[in-house]
Amino acid sequence: MSDDVTGDLARLLAEAPRSPRRVVCLTEETTETLYRLDAGDLVVGVSGYTVFPPEARAKPKVSAFTTARIDEILSLRPDLVLGFSDLQAHIARELIQRGVAVLIFNQRSIAEILQMVRVLGGIVDRTQQAHAIVDELTTGLEQVAAAAAVLPRRPRVFLEEWNDPLITGIRWWSELVEIAGGTDICADRRDARSARQRVVEPEHIAELNPDAVIASWCGKKVSRRQIVERPGWSRVAAVKEDQLYEIKSAYVLQPGPIALSAGLRQVARIIEAVSKRERLPKMRSDDLRRADGEQSNR
Repeated sequence: MSDDVTGDLARLLAEAPRSPRRVVCLTEETTETLYRLDAGDLVVGVSGYTVFPPEARAKPKVSAFTTARIDEILSLRPDLVLGFSDLQAHIARELIQRGVAVLIFNQRSIAEILQMVRVLGGIVDRTQQAHAIVDELTTGLEQVAAAAAVLPRRPRVFLEEWNDPLITGIRWWSELVEIAGGTDICADRRDARSARQRVVEPEHIAELNPDAVIASWCGKKVSRRQIVERPGWSRVAAVKEDQLYEIKSAYVLQPGPIALSAGLRQVARIIEAVSKRERLPKMRSDDLRRADGEQSNR
């Protein structure tokens, strides 16, 4: 084989490196995962809702959740765009039509979140790091489950993902509650893939009489007043005993490692207190995070 032929072959192979080198993340959890994989340098564009890690917010913001700036994404010359769920299918379609490689994850459970980490690690040539992260997260889940096994009771919990209409928690959040020793009173709805299918009537929740309410309203602060003033809720145990808590959505409504670590620990602290008929001093998850010693970039 001549030098010219071997040189041509080398150039052709160099045009397609073994793993992506410029990645755009349309949602937060893949950004967080890539940074945990020590692959943050591959990220060239992120969602405007990105929280973790804080340094990722310096990257160009090219999407919300159901919208994206296609021309800005193209200007970043990505060799891979990562998205989440059918709600971003139209964004994926347009990018694919423009010649971009797109991967849409659709994880809805703890097991699927761990699978996402493994798959993403393989894609960016960080398989060993991905397995180490999964092992760390699994160990944390096991430790919380072991502590929950000796709680004096399993409190009944209402997970409030949105207030109007009232929407109960998605599957992975519900699973976190169960691991932490609680019982999700709306667990029968958690497998619904659409938020519309998880809409519940306030009167129905009042009848179920939860011991605690954990609320996480994506994009806005939880209003305690709005919760307690719902018709019939003055008789609810969670309201009478002031077991109303907020966890910021970045900790529990993003299906990535943060939900299985810091998010889980916040859920576990609440459930432990309710189980022991104690009360944490404030609703805000910032107070829970500081008490837990949780670092914002983990």
